[in-house]
Amino acid sequence: MKILITGAGGYIGSVATYLFLQKGYEVVAIDNFSTGYCQPLEVLQEKFGKEKLSIVEKDLRENLDEVFKNNKIDAVVHYAASCLVDESMKKPEFYFENNVCGSLNLLKTMLKFGIKKIVFSSTCAVYGEAQYTPVDENHLTNPVNPYGESKLMVEKMIKWLGELKGLNYVILRYFNVCGASDDGLIGDSKKPSTLLVQNAVRGALGIEPFYLTCPKVDTPDGTPIRDYVNVVDLNEAHLKAVELLTKTDRVGEIINLGTGTGNSVLEIVKKVQEVTGVKFELKKGKERQGEYAKIYASIEKAKKILGWRPKRTIEDSVRSLIKWYKSRPEGWEY
Repeated sequence: MKILITGAGGYIGSVATYLFLQKGYEVVAIDNFSTGYCQPLEVLQEKFGKEKLSIVEKDLRENLDEVFKNNKIDAVVHYAASCLVDESMKKPEFYFENNVCGSLNLLKTMLKFGIKKIVFSSTCAVYGEAQYTPVDENHLTNPVNPYGESKLMVEKMIKWLGELKGLNYVILRYFNVCGASDDGLIGDSKKPSTLLVQNAVRGALGIEPFYLTCPKVDTPDGTPIRDYVNVVDLNEAHLKAVELLTKTDRVGEIINLGTGTGNSVLEIVKKVQEVTGVKFELKKGKERQGEYAKIYASIEKAKKILGWRPKRTIEDSVRSLIKWYKSRPEGWEY
């Protein structure tokens, strides 16, 4: 079975590519490499072979016909997106153009070539400020930043195409992602990363100073509470979503991916310090815009529909990141 993975050079997409290859899938990896990296895909291509993994440098806003003509694609796993909340507050027009227009072009091309199976990477940012916790899939969607709004717009496009064009889909709403592949081969290479656990591990290892960039919010310790899910666990849910699309005639599901529990920023920092044995300095950085106080997931639907539940703890994520950053402290080169 051949899977098209968009955004395959990004953090989550590159770990996904690794997992799909390990499970025996053939992968067409597409990325424009504006924020993703080609190097992890080349590492995986060397490990699994060019017949198993092909790499296509392409922006999703461009004509995609050749990609579909040259490959017999069975399903699409769509990760590609700009995904920085703070950046989306400064450049909203870019987020709508890149995330929404790119996704629309992908969807149109899929339908043109008769491909009607897609797993879409969405986000808990579509919910906005949590009205209750844990947040289930029936929670009001009210994004408080253009990033979340752009993802919700793509969700709506997919749902309408499901209803009117027979598109089969699983929309997965992520909470906060952390960790690396269990063996430390593939990890987060953003420079700088905006992800808390990654930055805390980098601080503990002395790669760069750690900065607190969260605003003061109404929580017990004054820092935001989020649901931190391991990147391998997250991608295993994508594997299960593809299996569901393959064995079921009509699928149209929206499913949360998290752990079902929340941790504050300071709680995460403490866990990283405990695992690494390093009490690193917490410097005050510039506060990010578009943040809210508290959100964590209900994952009952993921358990029921996908038969999925997270297996890795925060501590497991930290240990995998230690392996990753010790092998590549500066991340990927290109």
